[in-house]
Amino acid sequence: MDSLPIGDYALLSDCRSAALVSRDGSVDWLCFPRFDGPSVFCRLLDPAGGRFAIRPAGEFQASRRYVDQTMVLETTFTTARGTAVLTDALAVGRHERGHDLGARSPSMLLRRLACTGGEIEAEVSYAPRPEYGLIHPILLPVPGGLAARGGAARLLLSTPVSFGVDGATATARVRLAAGEAAMFALGPGRIASPPPAPWTAEEITARLDDTVEGWRSWSAIHQNYEGPWRELVRHSGRVLQALTFAPTGAIVAAPTTSLPETVGGGRNWDYRYTWVRDASLTMEALWVAACPDEANKFFAFLAEAAASQLQRGADLQIMFGVGGERDLSERELPHLAGWRGSRPVRVGNGAWLQRQLDVYGELLGAAQRLVDQLGELDPVTRQFLAAAADTAAARWGEKDQGIWEVRGEPRHFLYSKLMCWVALDRAIALAGHLGAQDRLTDWAAARDEIRAAILERGWNERAGAFTQAFGSEDLDASSLMLTTTGFLAGDDPRMKATIDATAHRLTDQRGLVYRYLAHDGLAGEEGTFLMCTFWLAQAQALAGDVEAATVTFERAVAAINDVGLLAEEVDPRTGEMIGNFPQAFSHIGLINAAWAITEAQQRIGGIQVPHPSEES
Repeated sequence: MDSLPIGDYALLSDCRSAALVSRDGSVDWLCFPRFDGPSVFCRLLDPAGGRFAIRPAGEFQASRRYVDQTMVLETTFTTARGTAVLTDALAVGRHERGHDLGARSPSMLLRRLACTGGEIEAEVSYAPRPEYGLIHPILLPVPGGLAARGGAARLLLSTPVSFGVDGATATARVRLAAGEAAMFALGPGRIASPPPAPWTAEEITARLDDTVEGWRSWSAIHQNYEGPWRELVRHSGRVLQALTFAPTGAIVAAPTTSLPETVGGGRNWDYRYTWVRDASLTMEALWVAACPDEANKFFAFLAEAAASQLQRGADLQIMFGVGGERDLSERELPHLAGWRGSRPVRVGNGAWLQRQLDVYGELLGAAQRLVDQLGELDPVTRQFLAAAADTAAARWGEKDQGIWEVRGEPRHFLYSKLMCWVALDRAIALAGHLGAQDRLTDWAAARDEIRAAILERGWNERAGAFTQAFGSEDLDASSLMLTTTGFLAGDDPRMKATIDATAHRLTDQRGLVYRYLAHDGLAGEEGTFLMCTFWLAQAQALAGDVEAATVTFERAVAAINDVGLLAEEVDPRTGEMIGNFPQAFSHIGLINAAWAITEAQQRIGGIQVPHPSEES
């Protein structure tokens, strides 16, 4: 099988771009200098897409871990004759610490293979394929490394290792004894710029160590969560930080494109953009897992990217490029075979043109939750948030495509109505910060009107639950958010009935939750959603059923890979992770469900423990 399991990969990040490294030491995905930039290696999506592999020759066993409190990866190779540790990282800027992590990252992949016992012989294969595999560059030995030229980009692989070149692929054999190491640093340049200077082995070692210290300094000042699944929650906080584009504060939904929702199917989307919904929920999750002191940067980014849309009466665009770009037009890359033949491979995302009315609620919900971190709001951000509430009040009764970006006809989705209610509820609480006290009467009237509509039209007697859309009998996991948002108490009879219906009628044989089972206008099927499973655990905790919540949570985290990463979905047939990876939504769900269970346990025990943000 040419395509490795998605769970075989680990994430590297410099808070600007990302790489995926396989268990056997192959970098099969790398985008420079941004998450959404064209890939340098994309073997993830095609066997001929290029990679950078370092592995022992012959048979070996591999284990791996992230260096404590970091996103720096260590893979330990054990052979019959010796052991070696491969350390991989995307370098952050020199001496960047704490809140500055990623501010000046140099777009440099660092790799060190160190023999720790006996002796080891390693194979190195370097096959860059820029622009999603379209370019097979010319490889030229240069002092201090190997240059790659072709297309608009240049690449320089800094290393003392001598390579043999065959076309656009370079290979080498490296023999190391205990205490010896081979060093590699890969960075980009531009055709019109001077060639980049090679890094020495000493520089590579120093920058690896510096990157470790940079991540540890971020973790030390951000991560104070104490409770069940402490390490999973804290690590998920680091993953969410790793998905953050430091220059703007934008947060990508995932660092990959076109990893499918069904193996061999066409539900393959580009997630390397910042959804207003996902990023807002990420900020709320970081409130639990990592104290999001950079929240003001994120809200300022959104205000700059989107404020003019609301001022001229347009809908808020649901997603943007990480630099604030609006045009995310979708196209296909027919030359790529896709992960396990899952075509088409897409870049860009046509959902940017959709109307999704729920975004106002996630946006204002995050602002209200993070008001202490935001401090004094600038005038543009105040106006933007107030305009978002006004838009929710004016348009909540209209149809849209909903949270799941259904590509069929617009409908009256319950979740969209709920989040318009949230937008107004939170805006009322924020009115003083927004300088909008004069709008309180209108906001409160609209909020009450939405509540009445949801209670009357969202509940379906035949389904015995709140359903996907007004007039529908179809269950939808997003209805669980009625209690998570505070719209209904967890022990409300209709809410408990909805929780029970979801647990019994919207799950697979493992107890993992589908988003919905209704037809959505797209061909093919999809897996169970990890985020939705965590939603169920969170709702069960809010209903006071800690035992059921814990069981549901454990079912979801059983999918996690050996380095603590979650994809979007799980294949109901095989139990294998599928979908883009790692997925911010899944790690958001893990954090929020763990915190809800913690709070429920505290309520039962009569214990009051301060929130992590109060200690940061």
